[in-house]
This record gives sequence, structure tokens and C-alpha cells, in this order.
Amino acid sequence: MKIYTPKKWDLSGLNGISDATLEMHFSLYEGYVKNTNLLNERLGAIRQAGKAAGADPAYAELVRRLGFEYNGMRLHEYYFDNMAKAPGEIGIGRLYNALGEAFGGFEAWKKDFMAVGGMRGVGWAIAYCDTTNGQITNHWISDHENGNLAGFVPVVVMDVWEHAFIKDYKPSDKGKYIEAFFVNVDWKACESRLP
Repeated sequence: MKIYTPKKWDLSGLNGISDATLEMHFSLYEGYVKNTNLLNERLGAIRQAGKAAGADPAYAELVRRLGFEYNGMRLHEYYFDNMAKAPGEIGIGRLYNALGEAFGGFEAWKKDFMAVGGMRGVGWAIAYCDTTNGQITNHWISDHENGNLAGFVPVVVMDVWEHAFIKDYKPSDKGKYIEAFFVNVDWKACESRLP
């Protein structure tokens, strides 16, 4: 059984996202890692004992919960990985071109992505790349395990659950958080995710 270890990021000093928010957010992420390991351990024991049964509500709930915890872990890793203290501007390249082709220009993509992130509710705004045709599309994901697209690669991932910004911005100021997120996007990290 694979044991996951929480990753570490040096993001202290981001523009518009406080160190206090990051500290709280890293702690939440570590909880997803811990729960992913715990659920894998419990499911492994059930399977090893030969007691895995879809009709068993306890087993079924553990399997369902694993998707939430695992995707909570993984989406946070994408989110923190695609930010940097001094990321620089997006340059003309594969990602810039792919976003522009999909939306008629980079600024049009950014406006749409910000609109997705600014929707009411909590969740994730994710720009995915469809590996079958290379098309970039923006999506809203509510719960971690619901709405992720099979075979699509997350390219730009923005956490818009309230824990990502509530220490720095009022819920009605979510747009200010989204602007701060864009100031900190590490475009090279995002581009490296393109298939």
C-alpha cells in the first residue's frame, strides 16, 4: 500500500494571499493526506480479510470517501504547485497559444476562468486539457470527487473554497482573491502539465 507524505511549499510572501491563510490551508491539505492514508489502510485490511463487498454499507462508504479525500489531496497539490512568489508573466508559448486557441485569446480565457471561479458557491475552478484533442476548457468542480473529467489533465487549478481566502477577504470579495491568485500563478508550472 502506498503511503502518501504531505508535500511542502515555500510560498510565504505571496501577493494578496497571507501567510496565515497559507498556514491554515497547508494544515487542511495535510488532513487530506492523513485521511487518504487512513482510508487506504482500512480498505486494505478489509480486502486482505476477503470482506470487500459492495452490499456492505460500511465498505461502500469508505470507498466513496476515498475519492473525496484523495482528490482533496491531489487538487490541493495542483493548486499549490501552480503558484510561486515571483512567477512572472505568461509568455508566448504552448500554454498561451492553447488558451488563446480555445477562447479567442489569452485575455478572453482569463476572463472566462475568473467568471467560473467567481460563481456562487465553494469548489474549484479548473482549466482542463482534453488529451484526445488538446482543447482547453474551464470547469467548476464542487466536491473534490464530483465533476472531474475522465482523461482530462488539470492545467490551471484555483481553489475557491472559502478556506482559500476567508482570512484575507470577505465572502463578497471573492473577486479580489481571484485577482490575487492570478498575480501568483506560476505559468511555467501550468505549461508543464500540458500533454
